Amino acid sequence: MYTEIEQQTLDIDWFFTDGKYIGFIASGAGKLPESVATSSENNEKLVSYFRNLQEISEVIVNPKLNDLLIEIFGTGADERYLYDFVSMTKKGFYSFDKIYLNNFLDYDYHLVTSPMNPLTIDDLPQDILNIILQTKYSDGMKNVINIGKINSK
Repeated sequence: MYTEIEQQTLDIDWFFTDGKYIGFIASGAGKLPESVATSSENNEKLVSYFRNLQEISEVIVNPKLNDLLIEIFGTGADERYLYDFVSMTKKGFYSFDKIYLNNFLDYDYHLVTSPMNPLTIDDLPQDILNIILQTKYSDGMKNVINIGKINSK
């Protein structure tokens, strides 16, 4: 379990699905969906499995990303900021970051990078699939730029 203090103070990687594709999120010290928060063990299993996948895709950086980051932080996306998102997207994930960091109860995330060849839930072993299906985003991920609260199963 992730305590509320851990959620408020850590940048926790977590994953979700829209029923077909898989999203990767850096929490930015935000409140996690209940399905993620109640089982740090399951989340750590997903993180370990997904981070060890091979690269399968080229990466598309959100064309609106620089404008968004300049508006929020006063600077655009640099290589250091993009590094982890690009790394995960090369494995087939849609990658998102928290818009307003350290705002615990804000659920808004923006798209950082998209895969040209996305990983799908059909590519997952059953034990990983069972975990990822607990955290679902109700809209399709393919053309999304911003997302809000993601529901637990």
